[in-house]
Amino acid sequence: MSKKLVIVESPAKAKTINTILGKDYLVTSSMGHIIDLPKNTMGVDVENDFTPEYIVIPERRKYLAKLKREARKVKELYLAADPDREGEAICKHLMDELGKNKKVYRVSFDEITERAVKHAFQHPRDVDMNLVRAQQARRILDRIVGYSISPILWRKVTRGLSAGRVQSVAVRLVVDRENEIRNFTPKEYWEINALLRKKEFIKKHQPFTAKLEKYKDEKIDLSNKTQTDDILEKLKNTDFVVKDIRESKKMRHAFAPFTTSTIQQEAFNKLRFPVNKTMEIAQALYEGLELGKEGMIGLITYMRTDSVRISADAQKEARNYILNKYGSRYYPEMPNMYKSKKLAQEAHEAIRPTLPLREPESVRKYLKPDQIRLYELIWNRFISSQMREAEYAVINIQIKARDYIFKATGSNLVFDGFLVLYVDRENEKDEEKNIIPPLKKEEVLELIQITPSQHFTKPPAHYSDASLVRALEEKGIGRPSTYAPIIYTITLRNYVKRTGGYLYPTELGEIVNELLVKHFPKILDIKFTAKMEDELDGIEEGESDWLTLLKSFYSPFMHAVKQATETMKSIKKEGVKTDEICPQCGEGLIIKWGKRGKFLSCSSFPKCRFSKSITSGVKCPKEGCGGELIERRSRRGSFYGCTNYPKCTYTTRSLPKDENREPSTENREPSNE
Repeated sequence: MSKKLVIVESPAKAKTINTILGKDYLVTSSMGHIIDLPKNTMGVDVENDFTPEYIVIPERRKYLAKLKREARKVKELYLAADPDREGEAICKHLMDELGKNKKVYRVSFDEITERAVKHAFQHPRDVDMNLVRAQQARRILDRIVGYSISPILWRKVTRGLSAGRVQSVAVRLVVDRENEIRNFTPKEYWEINALLRKKEFIKKHQPFTAKLEKYKDEKIDLSNKTQTDDILEKLKNTDFVVKDIRESKKMRHAFAPFTTSTIQQEAFNKLRFPVNKTMEIAQALYEGLELGKEGMIGLITYMRTDSVRISADAQKEARNYILNKYGSRYYPEMPNMYKSKKLAQEAHEAIRPTLPLREPESVRKYLKPDQIRLYELIWNRFISSQMREAEYAVINIQIKARDYIFKATGSNLVFDGFLVLYVDRENEKDEEKNIIPPLKKEEVLELIQITPSQHFTKPPAHYSDASLVRALEEKGIGRPSTYAPIIYTITLRNYVKRTGGYLYPTELGEIVNELLVKHFPKILDIKFTAKMEDELDGIEEGESDWLTLLKSFYSPFMHAVKQATETMKSIKKEGVKTDEICPQCGEGLIIKWGKRGKFLSCSSFPKCRFSKSITSGVKCPKEGCGGELIERRSRRGSFYGCTNYPKCTYTTRSLPKDENREPSTENREPSNE
């Protein structure tokens, strides 16, 4: 009897599933997409209802040939790609290539465990054409935008640039944030804090801080030192008297289990993982790792999801673990339930451990350090999500000094609840550190110190990987599977640089963004992009027609392309003006971009061919070299190389930390690409 052929995307996933299904199945991998649009042409017949002109990816031909050989031997074909749009499209293409005269089944599962996989094979389904159409519509939209705008940027700025329907909007967010920071005007403000304690001093009663809030019943806003000094003068030799005491309870609820967005944010905040690293590690945990005698085991559920739903079985296993480990006090009367955001794929689960009883410590010796760190984060988040809330005793004190009202707030942890497992120090509030002793109304307090402090309002922070993902999600730009590729692409294209964990627009990124916002305002509009994402979701749900969406988008977009081709200014010709003068002819020097990065060129080119590199001002660390490091570009992104290349081949992804200096320039061979 011939075996049944099962096709997944990756060898690791194939190995894990093979151990589950046994000898009656042959499990192999397609290595991802085998069929796609061609690389060097648009590959969409816009005159014939946007028919995609799919081809076999040249590098994948050998994999398809192997799959065809295996498929000839079987009568049943099981397609088990990931449970999302991309996975469904892979299955559709494999079905078209391999499914003739065969029974073809689509199987999907959110976790690679024996229970989930066997259940999926017992309940196969057809390929979901709504998912396929949604993926195809997104692919065609992105191809039309990229292949229409990118050539304009090549002609107007420099070759090798790209534009994208979603990536360009992400760059705009980073640029807009940079402009907010540049245009921010700090405003001065002052605070007055009193350090107080009980007059009957007992060692266990620590001093506490109260902040000036009001004068009589009006809120005080101190904007300068003169105002502040005037109040301090009035408060000299004044009694601080307790006027009001209010006690209450505050419940702090557990966090929902992870979605793609929240795991990317939390892994960055707690582990300092860039989002692409988080997804690479999560992929390995999902597809399966060798756990000694257990063999290949998938440790977490599917990592591309916007749902916080968990299965009844997983909830039961978590309950049993909590009761056995921590006791009934730590489990809520009713199981914790979490609500997903609008349009979340509720068929999927949240990201959780496949077996809640598999504690991180039990697999530590089998995993790499970063793998165990991420698994531990996922495991702790999931188990804690099923635990009771933490309880605080909150006390609010109003203290009167003449007609001035000071306020002190403190909270004491009464019951730790979920915090026993998932500590969140980053969101810990100052009030939780301000321990207030037992006080009575009309009690006179001892003033230890009164302190004025000058402050200035701060601009918004630069985006980090985590905060940009949060912004993309909140604004409806992209979907769980696209967050990591978006950030990877905009840094690879040198539109955005990651410095000290934060994202800054490059000069090139700002120039390209300015051109695109001016000539393609709709494509760069955040609300329009979010609306397109909703319409793609509608196709997936069977509520919208993919062809109608493409037709309504295409005509106005191509009109904008035509206008931009004719009217967009040429940075390649005009450059960006500087204050420097050409030493050969006396004309001004301008910044241009070439295949190796930006450089200074004479504005009278080609009459004068003078040009020079723009270096970082950092000396090459290679002993005896004497060159300086200059930013270069390659297919893998930006890097720094020595100006003495090819004599010196030193390269680095980031500048040596202790040697940053102001940028300088140095002569180099003419280049006016």
